[in-house]
Amino acid sequence: MARSAIMASDLVLILVQPSPCDVWAAKEIVDLLHEASVFKGKLKSAFVINRKIVNTAIGRDVTEALAEYPLPVLKAAISQRVLFAESATQGMTVYDLSPGNPAKKEIEALLAEIKGLLP
Repeated sequence: MARSAIMASDLVLILVQPSPCDVWAAKEIVDLLHEASVFKGKLKSAFVINRKIVNTAIGRDVTEALAEYPLPVLKAAISQRVLFAESATQGMTVYDLSPGNPAKKEIEALLAEIKGLLP
């Protein structure tokens, strides 16, 4: 199924939590992307750090750990914030909650970076 989704895509974002297991597991997707690049030379892909725990060593080091792969790591990261869970339980998004909240700013930074990858 992942192979089909990749072949139907122009941009593949690989969400990785800051954990050794996620970094190791990313290899399978990177391998699939390498195979797909033979057929889709213009396919773009990048890692997105998700559920990053702010001010932790593992949160800082995950970008370095992903450097072993031939894909970029987006600068914008999504942190593990209670606000994401609270908004979901209320049937809302972080955009609907308090203005200027950090979760909203992270999503906006990620969107801006993704737009920069698209033609």
